[in-house]
Amino acid sequence: MIGHFASRRDILKGGAGIAALGIGALAPRSASAAEMTAREKELYAAAKQEGSLTWYTAHYDDQTAQSLGRMFEQLYPGIKVSVVRTTAQVAFQRVSQEIKAGAMQVDLLSTTDIGHYVYLKDKALLEKYVPDNAGRVLEIYKNYDPDGFYFVTSAGMVAMGYNTTKLAATDAPKNWTDLIDARWKDKVSLGHPGFSGYVGTWVVTMRKLYGWQFFDKLAANNPQIGRSIVDTVTMLNAGERVVSAGPVAATMESAQRGNPLAMIYPTDGAVLIVAPSGIMKGVKHPNAARLFMEYLMSAEASKIQVDRFGETMRPEVSPAPGVVAAKDVKTIRPTVDEIFKGIPEVIKQWRDTFGV
Repeated sequence: MIGHFASRRDILKGGAGIAALGIGALAPRSASAAEMTAREKELYAAAKQEGSLTWYTAHYDDQTAQSLGRMFEQLYPGIKVSVVRTTAQVAFQRVSQEIKAGAMQVDLLSTTDIGHYVYLKDKALLEKYVPDNAGRVLEIYKNYDPDGFYFVTSAGMVAMGYNTTKLAATDAPKNWTDLIDARWKDKVSLGHPGFSGYVGTWVVTMRKLYGWQFFDKLAANNPQIGRSIVDTVTMLNAGERVVSAGPVAATMESAQRGNPLAMIYPTDGAVLIVAPSGIMKGVKHPNAARLFMEYLMSAEASKIQVDRFGETMRPEVSPAPGVVAAKDVKTIRPTVDEIFKGIPEVIKQWRDTFGV
């Protein structure tokens, strides 16, 4: 696949253009048949007959998700991607409603709560499909489901963001437990585990490390709570709060655009989030969904993710200069079973403690 990657260097430059300038920066180029693997050619021919697919995703902010969709359309002309970006729990609720109504609109589901896929697989609601690219990603992202019903297609970190006009680096918190100190009263921004898989995984991790008393004390500091973890970036930019438990990618992308934000990588560990994708069973565009699964694990998609401060899936795509990658800091993450069992539990605990 390295040769495939190199032959699309101008496509990858287009991906960088998207990150810096917006969706319209793509160069007018598409993948040629000579550049495709045999599997791609077969899937592309079948997918063109379907013409489109619908992708529900919670993996990225809206701009990154749209950029990935537009890049796919450029690589595979004749297939339109309908990108529906929302939070993990809202995406899952929407899919559940479509299943109940017998009216599936989604083709490919990408959420940040790996427990969703454990449930869907158990209920025989996912299609088994093993992408060729599944064997080409970094080892840490392989074999979350050896049976082949879902695969990690995105990763990121939750750390502490802060507003640099309101807080000096020397005065910033150094670890997660600093956030429960009284000096941070009315200064912390959070997302909500009932909406965001990133937040749900962070809450499960903090509960595992420090017990629920961590959140009892955090609640006493009157944090501002949004829905998506990306809402913490908006709160910091607005100056409504000083520090966040927030997403590295969205926070640093905002800083790159000139906003006064920076990251703290806690001494007790940034939380590494692995986010899967899976094809729903009985969808309208199965071949387009399979091709999109291949794409999400491709070098092209990883380049866009890296340009937006996300983690690369691929060993041949390096972090951008100056970007802190997960491999370079201490990270922590719960097991799949801990996430599957823990997120429903912490959503209830959260609502009891924070009242939202």
